[in-house]
Amino acid sequence: MRSALTLDLLALPKAVPEVRRAVREYLGRPCPDVQLCVSELLANVVRHVGEGTPVSVRVHGTGSGRVRVEVTDREPHAWLVVRHAGEEEESGRGLLLLDSVALRWGVRQEPCGKTVWCEVPVG
Repeated sequence: MRSALTLDLLALPKAVPEVRRAVREYLGRPCPDVQLCVSELLANVVRHVGEGTPVSVRVHGTGSGRVRVEVTDREPHAWLVVRHAGEEEESGRGLLLLDSVALRWGVRQEPCGKTVWCEVPVG
């Protein structure tokens, strides 16, 4: 795998499919789990930090058959909370999906924001 894919963009709903395509092109093939994770992390910024928030998306191989996805925003106080959505709710399952697909994930506090990351197996 070549050097990391790094995208600096605004967190907008239309950016989600564009980033999914960029990740697929970077990986050289469809990888639904990686694309799902990057979509969920970016969508969380749109929904909970705000549309138009500047973000950085970074995707790179870690070796041992894993890809690491990182989404950095400038809001240190908007933390991720895993919650269990009710049957009738249309949202609230993103982190549960991430948790079920990723080998591990977490949040790293940055001097001017935070980075939410996950590692996904690829085969």
